[in-house]
Amino acid sequence: MSLKNRLEQDIKTAMLARDKDRTTILKGLKTAVQYAEVAGRPSGQAMSDDDVTQLLAKEAKKRQDSADLYRQGGSPVRAEAEEREKVIIMTYLPTQLSEADVQVIVLEVIAGMVNPQIGQVIGAVKAKAGVGADGAMIARLVKAVIN
Repeated sequence: MSLKNRLEQDIKTAMLARDKDRTTILKGLKTAVQYAEVAGRPSGQAMSDDDVTQLLAKEAKKRQDSADLYRQGGSPVRAEAEEREKVIIMTYLPTQLSEADVQVIVLEVIAGMVNPQIGQVIGAVKAKAGVGADGAMIARLVKAVIN
């Protein structure tokens, strides 16, 4: 089952269970996928699972950024709501790599380069890890090794 179909099935399940919060969040994700399909694709062409996964990873990052800003602004209730949304989104994403796993990838990438530059290494690690690793963690680990 494609990720998009799974999302649609989960919307139906949440609606039948009368889980209003989950239904609202999942409908919002479905809408984001539909907007991305219309905006960046020729007519009638659906998004691949990889594209949907990348979109959902961006949505999860948005929720985390919002939660951080709400906490800084002194609104923990809104921050918790954003974090609950992120938890639901994360169920559709591959498990995140641990810091040790990302460190191994960073070292492998650097070992294969003659004159490693921070930007090149970060790009190569992101390409190798995919959405399984947080970009901020990758940047922090690369800078620690290169500097």
